[in-house]
Amino acid sequence: MDTEDLGLFGPGSVTWKVHEEPILIVAGLRSLYLQALHPRAMAGVAQNSNYRSDAWGRLVRTANYVATTIYGTTADAEAAGRRLRTLHARMRATDPFTGEEFRVDDPDLLRWVHVTEVESFVSTARRAGLALSDDEVDGYYAEQRRSAALVGLDPTDVPGTAAEVAAYYRDVRPQLRMTREAAETALFLTAPPIPWKLSLPVRLGLTLGPPRWAYLGVAGTALGLLPAWALRLYGGLGLPTTAMSADLGVRALRLALAAVPRRYREGPLQQAAKERAARLTAA
Repeated sequence: MDTEDLGLFGPGSVTWKVHEEPILIVAGLRSLYLQALHPRAMAGVAQNSNYRSDAWGRLVRTANYVATTIYGTTADAEAAGRRLRTLHARMRATDPFTGEEFRVDDPDLLRWVHVTEVESFVSTARRAGLALSDDEVDGYYAEQRRSAALVGLDPTDVPGTAAEVAAYYRDVRPQLRMTREAAETALFLTAPPIPWKLSLPVRLGLTLGPPRWAYLGVAGTALGLLPAWALRLYGGLGLPTTAMSADLGVRALRLALAAVPRRYREGPLQQAAKERAARLTAA
């Protein structure tokens, strides 16, 4: 296999266009709020991870995995997928309502995580102001079936258009509910422990310093970007004004992030992918 290929997507893909956006950090948080509403998915996470004691380490590992699948070579992406499938294959959890033991790599759970993640990415980018046509949105979902295959899903069983994603959400909604674990996770996502260097003001007695205020703003925006039905499950009203406020917030944040120099906004895998694409184009 060519170790210098463009990977699963490449510079002409909708995927690269969407993931160029640093605002996707908000999208990732939005997807976690959504995922927590699925009792089995939440049980699988709670019973198999140390996300509370290593929240930032887990976030970094997840971000590295996503970046590898988007910007790595095909070999890199497939290797990352194999590692993840091997890890998930060993994991079991207990249904909090039925007491039934289930596999964490159950296709229904993998599909839920995949759909909530990719839908959060593309919908957040669009609401933040990224110009995407309806055809491009459908193209993104179709491209992301390649990512779904990496975690062990049959791509033909994964929604590949916006209409299919909407139908999937309608079908799965009866399974969703607010559980104690979902509520605790949402609270944790909204006010997680801050890394030591950023928490220094807290240690000095400034309990709501700039890092905490900034993160609360990001979390509030991510929560407000949830579909109205998900907000209702969280106890909110899902009013049109909630969506409007979230849209204004995410657009303002995107503008602020655009002012950050590109070398700080792009990760090493993204930079390496662009350099590789330039070499291949010039060859």
